[in-house]
Amino acid sequence: MSGLLALLDDVAGIAKVAAASVDDVAAQAAKAGAKAAGAVIDDAAVTPKYVHGFAPARELPIIWKIARGSIRNKLLILLPAALILANFAPWLIAPLLMLGGAYLCFEGAEKVYHVLVPHDTSHVFKEDEPGDPLHLEEEKAAGAIKTDFILSAEIMTIILAAIPESGFWMEAATLAVAGIGITVAVYGSVALIVKADDVGLYLAENGRLGPTRAFGRGLVRGMPGFMHLLTVVGTAAMLWVGGSIVIHGMEVLGFGWLGHYIHDLAYAAGHAVPAGWTGAVEWISKAALDGIFGLALGFVLIPLATRLIAPLWRVVTGKGVDAKGH
Repeated sequence: MSGLLALLDDVAGIAKVAAASVDDVAAQAAKAGAKAAGAVIDDAAVTPKYVHGFAPARELPIIWKIARGSIRNKLLILLPAALILANFAPWLIAPLLMLGGAYLCFEGAEKVYHVLVPHDTSHVFKEDEPGDPLHLEEEKAAGAIKTDFILSAEIMTIILAAIPESGFWMEAATLAVAGIGITVAVYGSVALIVKADDVGLYLAENGRLGPTRAFGRGLVRGMPGFMHLLTVVGTAAMLWVGGSIVIHGMEVLGFGWLGHYIHDLAYAAGHAVPAGWTGAVEWISKAALDGIFGLALGFVLIPLATRLIAPLWRVVTGKGVDAKGH
């Protein structure tokens, strides 16, 4: 009996250690996932356009198809690549983060540029585009998964850089939990967004109470404005996060003057207001300055991407590319 009690005590101890490890993984995944906020917001803002023009009944299946592809990208390709980098070439993490940050700056600056300067939209998918609907659906999903791969690579690299130094399996578990959690959050949000107008229409037509029908009508009317707001927020987040990643990478590589200058300006702004507002003003100032740098860097990268990288890509692949050089 004493042996059995000792065994049960050992099992309980192992269970406590395992529970603590699970808690550590969840906590690290949550903290690391928060660092990837800008790319996550961009992912949520970009994805709804891929279901535009399809029948409402096909919207959720398309989103589910893209979400499955995103999870495959993260778990089967990007997670092993991230672990290899962390354990065999950690010096590559900062340059790769900077490359991803520069891509976010380019994406954000391009959206701003397209608002300021008229541009050709002939490459954009039209609702009445002829062709087999199933083929178009597969094509749009494949395009979304390719775009997701780029954003997922940036998200996974940010998460990896945010994980405290730990063992191989802890890093793997944290990356997996954070990657899956972000995918569920992003595509769950996308599903709610694209179906919100359908829900609103149903409530407006079938609601039993006047306030319910009024809420439905408000939901239908408000979704276009919400989508526009989401795009604006996503663009701002891309520029802020992309700029801050590049600036931090410069500091890691020994070029910290810009980061120190921005820190000093934000510090001065924070201490120019009453004490209760210091932290908030300092944070907002730093984020704004990082975003301005990201916008400037993105504007520099636009001609480089469209006039150099895109033509080279055509030569290498023998295929045309869209306006973003994809």
